[in-house]
Amino acid sequence: MTFTPKSKLPRLGREFYQGRAFVMWSHTMAGRATGWLNEAFHLQFRELLVHTCHRHELATPVYVLMPDHVHLVWLGLRETSDQWLATAFLRQHLAPRFGSGRLQDRAHDHVLREDERERGIFEAACTYVCHNPERAALTAAWREWPYAGSVVPGYPDLDVRTAGFWPTFWKIYNRMVDPSTVVPALTRRATRVAVTNNIVARSVRSGTFAP
Repeated sequence: MTFTPKSKLPRLGREFYQGRAFVMWSHTMAGRATGWLNEAFHLQFRELLVHTCHRHELATPVYVLMPDHVHLVWLGLRETSDQWLATAFLRQHLAPRFGSGRLQDRAHDHVLREDERERGIFEAACTYVCHNPERAALTAAWREWPYAGSVVPGYPDLDVRTAGFWPTFWKIYNRMVDPSTVVPALTRRATRVAVTNNIVARSVRSGTFAP
């Protein structure tokens, strides 16, 4: 199965946007207002997106800022993740940064079905989003579009435009949705510390420890 882009899907029940949902979002300016997209806005957008993702436990493998709209792909990382709340938070804090422009009253979204979440199909969907600047003749190559990237809190260098992005992203994603995968390493470290402390304590008690 291949990814087929859709438009104006009906809004689903809130539960579809909670937990570990995969959702593609589009936020369009009212009247297709332009003039707000520049490097300063991009930096503010990234900062707000980091806060949004951290607050609502999300990963953003892809975002693309276009002259009159914004594309986001969000993945919930916890059962407590809520993309409705995240969307409201992001739009509230973005609003003053559009100058005289404003967003349409609601975003368009596409909640990915189980089959669309298969890695190959999902990556194809994200690539489709990334190619928006090319289709709009804004750039000759989508990787050269300056107003795009990825945001996963804790990984500032992660960028969908770089080679080898997807294997790295999936490793990070898997660690974030299943923290138990990093526990063994922490346990080994804790065990080493405990053993070392125990050896030192026994050495001090026996008089054999020399600092």
